[in-house]
Amino acid sequence: MREGEIFAFLGPNGAGKTTTVEILEGYRERSAGEVRVLGEDPARGDRAWTARIGLMLQNWQVEPDLTVRESLEQFAGYYPRPRPAAEIAELVGLEQQYGVRASRLSGGQQRRLDMGLALIGDPELLFLDEPTTGFDPVARRAAWQIVDALRASGKTVFLTTHYMDEAQSLADRVAIIVKGEIKAEGTPDELAGTSGVRIGFRLPAGVALSELPASAGPAREIANGRVEVQADAPVPAVHALTAWALERGVDLPGLEVRRRSLEDVYLELTAEP
Repeated sequence: MREGEIFAFLGPNGAGKTTTVEILEGYRERSAGEVRVLGEDPARGDRAWTARIGLMLQNWQVEPDLTVRESLEQFAGYYPRPRPAAEIAELVGLEQQYGVRASRLSGGQQRRLDMGLALIGDPELLFLDEPTTGFDPVARRAAWQIVDALRASGKTVFLTTHYMDEAQSLADRVAIIVKGEIKAEGTPDELAGTSGVRIGFRLPAGVALSELPASAGPAREIANGRVEVQADAPVPAVHALTAWALERGVDLPGLEVRRRSLEDVYLELTAEP
């Protein structure tokens, strides 16, 4: 990883993602190989080393009877140079719940508190494991803004997520692990590729797939009567399809054009035979 970047580590359940992350965090002993996190072997990390990292675990339960303020202040006591509890509560959007007990928080608010506890020590490196699980769409976007602001402030973020749009939006670089092996690594745009589009629409009534113009590109049926055409360049392909539709006097319902995404790459690499 490079200092000051957001690095997304993606993979299906059972791929070795959690094992790798726990080795990096110093929770799990490795059976082979070498590991360096902030220049140190995490298996021998001391308190000075652990104070430089922040962890937002996927499954974590704070003390239910403590308020947001009390939880943040308790964790602040574990670090040599913590950030003020009120500042962190505002950063993660819990200023209105500052005096509310953790047991009274919603699922999304508890995840915000988890993020606050990861940030309270002002770490150089943050491990965020599924940080927006349980968030509604508005809360997810707010969390993205927090993570993006961390990068802008010089923090380094190691992110695991099952949301491909989250990785595509936030990550500077991505690695995809499948069955214990890194299958792809690079920026989201590098992995998705800069060329190639997919044109989708519903097949007009009474028209067979074989009747579509070959010049548009190879076509295949997906589901619910939808067809997908793959093409190297969008303009000639769309022109061929619309000219054909006008000549036939038919519509192309639900016509959309999209480039290959990180999700497409992920599904291709993790697909079971």
